[in-house]
Amino acid sequence: MAAVAVAGLAATTVASAGESAERSRPHHDKALQAGLEALVKDGSLPGALMSVRSPDGRVTNYTAGVGDIRTRSKVPTDGYVRIASSTKMFTAVAVLQLAGDGKLSLDDTVEKHLPGVVRGTGAGAGIDGRNITIRQLLNHTSGMTREMPLMPQGILPIRDRYFEARELLDAALTQAPTFAPGQDRVWEYSNAGYVLLGLVAQKVAGRPFAEVVTDRIINRAGLEETYYPGPGDRDVRSPHARGYLPARNDKGEVIPGEMVDITRFDPSIAGAAGQMIATPSDLNKFLVALQDGRLLQPRQLAEMRQAIEAPGFPAGWRYGLGTIEMKLSCGVTAYGHGGDTDGYQTRAAITPDGRAVTVAVTNDEAGRAEVLDFFDKALCAKK
Repeated sequence: MAAVAVAGLAATTVASAGESAERSRPHHDKALQAGLEALVKDGSLPGALMSVRSPDGRVTNYTAGVGDIRTRSKVPTDGYVRIASSTKMFTAVAVLQLAGDGKLSLDDTVEKHLPGVVRGTGAGAGIDGRNITIRQLLNHTSGMTREMPLMPQGILPIRDRYFEARELLDAALTQAPTFAPGQDRVWEYSNAGYVLLGLVAQKVAGRPFAEVVTDRIINRAGLEETYYPGPGDRDVRSPHARGYLPARNDKGEVIPGEMVDITRFDPSIAGAAGQMIATPSDLNKFLVALQDGRLLQPRQLAEMRQAIEAPGFPAGWRYGLGTIEMKLSCGVTAYGHGGDTDGYQTRAAITPDGRAVTVAVTNDEAGRAEVLDFFDKALCAKK
């Protein structure tokens, strides 16, 4: 691949070898670069990076801010980031592929594939795998808790702790259900539901879930910069910008101007709901492969995009099966997901004509509204 630096801007345009000089010439968007720089201006978001893939396959990467607040190093172009809940797209695709292969049905109960496993205890006594379908887990209508009971004090006390998926599930089964499964299509986001989906996919495929994702999605789509961290892997591959949390005092109050480096931690606390790592351009490649039929049959993609109302999401956004339907300010509907994990927040989506955008910033607790607004503008831009 050929990379061309854009004079005066932290942006690069990449085109496939053999393309004409005209197509390989930089087509950066100064407004997008300025918008990305505005996100990091006050320092609450130390670094930002974005990759934009145009419908004709041209890739432009942008950066702003610093990659390390101690050394003031630059944000690496198209560096690795924790994609957090964008992992749910991969989990959903794996399940939908198994459905397409006839190995499960979306209307199967969890009990069919994990007999006796899903039985709530204590406050969670109402949870029963005989009453929960795979579809309900995929679109967050299962009623399973949105709480993460194994991290009541945040990531710092458990940053070096490894969790088995069954351990995460068992903890969730002690939490009261939010509502009865599928009750009037009531909706509540649940990481636990996606951890459970990972266990279902693993059982049906007969292989470790990380291997299912790697073989069926990452390798098939040619994603060379996307991976599912293995047991004990607490680092982010290089190059990467470091991720930060606001520093807090003993009362839990944010200390203005101070940050804690949280780049290194064990992501197993999120499992199939949010464990993966990728570069922005590779996440866009995944979105393209998903939309063009390399990962799902048309029937399964249509199922994935059957969206329902999702209370608490931005206006015009609805949730499908592991994907979010996003009505943009320009009237276009995009499909993708977002992710917030300690140190990183990401937003990724693709429009029907094939424009894919992934934005990542290196503090998950600041500037969320501003990031979403910029993300919308980037998807609506014409260049």
